[in-house]
Amino acid sequence: MQVILKEDVTNLGYKDDIVTVKSGYGRNYLIPQGKAVIASPMALKMREEDLKQRAHKLEKIKADALALAASLEGVSLTIGAKTSSTGTIFGSVNNIQIAEALEKLGHTVDRKQIIIKDPVKEVGHYKATIKLHKEVSVEIPFEVVAE
Repeated sequence: MQVILKEDVTNLGYKDDIVTVKSGYGRNYLIPQGKAVIASPMALKMREEDLKQRAHKLEKIKADALALAASLEGVSLTIGAKTSSTGTIFGSVNNIQIAEALEKLGHTVDRKQIIIKDPVKEVGHYKATIKLHKEVSVEIPFEVVAE
């Protein structure tokens, strides 16, 4: 079944994308959660009209994302964590801690935009990807050190 996404859905698509999903996923999850609507001819016409009206807003959003990406370009973070004697972290470093470290440096980034591929459970150097816009993403190197 084809649906129109009303918001960004991880590993599926971005807002206003038309995607094909299995009918159970669409009817039991996406539509009841308000994340999508069925791609009927009327909904497609409404989507086109909305895209026309929002075209210049989307350009501004993308320009803001590019400006934030440029400001984040040279940033590297150091995150302290409680560790054992072998260098293993108690718990793990996640996107919330990275968002807080960026906030201390004066960069406001939503934690949902930060993606860490593998769990960070040891002291060392890692990279996090920040998806600011569907066409703009930045890699931020960060180091985990023992407190």
